[in-house]
Parts: sequence; structure tokens; C-alpha cells
Amino acid sequence: MDINNKIVIQSMLVSDLDLIAENLENDFDDFWNYNVFKSELENENSKYIVAKINNEIVGFAGIWIAIDVPHITNIVVRKSYRKTGIGSLLLQELIKMCKNLNLKELTLEVNEHNLNAIKLYEKFGFIKVGLRKKYYNRTDNALIMTLYDFKK
Repeated sequence: MDINNKIVIQSMLVSDLDLIAENLENDFDDFWNYNVFKSELENENSKYIVAKINNEIVGFAGIWIAIDVPHITNIVVRKSYRKTGIGSLLLQELIKMCKNLNLKELTLEVNEHNLNAIKLYEKFGFIKVGLRKKYYNRTDNALIMTLYDFKK
């Protein structure tokens, strides 16, 4: 499915979250609940983007900036739109955002079992720099990955 030319990526607003609130945990992931996500959108250190097709939200992604180091908080694509390139588009946009803010690196944690996400990050030049043991649900380890080169 070639949907890349139909996707609009823009800043995410609380009103966008309200549109997906009812289906947030079922259609996307149960990583965050509505209230946690809303407070994240309202945090001045956070920047979120949303991917839309015909005004339907099909994905979102965000970074949290601590001083001058951005950290990807999430990249989430609606389950019915996964493996269509939306995750790549969202990641490209986050990288571009970091470039525009003159930031020098971008870091994240990813579940060591989430092979699709790891492959995506590696495709964009992220390298594994560490491990957080039992980071997810006190059972799964998190790989720490960082992108040092924003040339892509």
C-alpha cells in the first residue's frame, strides 16, 4: 500500500489526542493512558507530531528534550497501518526536528524483543550504546540506541 503521498504530518495537539482517546489503547498501544499522554503534550520540553490520512490519525511520535539532548518517547502507528512506512516517516520528521533545533544527537530505549523497531532505528543509523535491565514491566530489557549523525 503506497500511502506516503496521502500522509500529512503536523504538530500534535491535545485535540488530536481527544480524537483517539477512546481507541488509544486498542488501536495503537497500551504504553500510555490518556492522562499521562495529555500531560506529556502539555509539557514544554516535549514535542509531538501526528500522521494523518484524510484527517484520520494513523500515527504519532514524540521527543522529550532535556537541556540539549532529545529523547524519543514513542513512535506509534495505528495497528491497521503498520508496515506501511508511516513509522519511517515519523522518525524522519523527528530527526528533521532535531536538526532544525540544532541538536547533535537523538536517543531512545526500545524493548530488546521489538525487532521491527530495532530494524527501523538501525536503518536510520542508530547504534546500540547500552542496556537497561528489566526496564519494561520489570521483566524485559531495553536497548539504549543513539543517533549521532543527522546526515540521513
